[in-house]
Amino acid sequence: MTIETPAYFRHHDSPYRLDKTADGGLAGYILNWRTGRFVEDNDKIDDVLFAQAGDIGALTEQQFVIRTEDLRREYLRGGGPIFALYDTISAMHSVAREEGRPLSREEAALKVSLYRRTFRMWEDEFARLDAGEPPTFSYTSTLAQ
Repeated sequence: MTIETPAYFRHHDSPYRLDKTADGGLAGYILNWRTGRFVEDNDKIDDVLFAQAGDIGALTEQQFVIRTEDLRREYLRGGGPIFALYDTISAMHSVAREEGRPLSREEAALKVSLYRRTFRMWEDEFARLDAGEPPTFSYTSTLAQ
């Protein structure tokens, strides 16, 4: 079986990504809802590759980003630009909910654009941390530790 990587999936409620390893194998990464970080979890590779239906399935890159950022926005709290963008998205949802309507096409497009930015900002932050640099902001999880 040949698979194009990166490949994106949902594993129950969590976003899951497959990447090629240096030796040509596959490595899987699942979102840790408490940290906002993707952590290696190769135990789910067969699940996502061979699942036929149910709570496991393929995602487009955009669906993957949206699911990831929905979870980060829901479960992480902090200061700085990422959380300001999350506040903007939350405000759009609140207005739409108060007006009894879904997000407009323009609002949905803005949400996707902002989520692409926050996704990249998280990736950049985790790369800095992995390189031994200090964090540029602090955050906590709303989930019980």
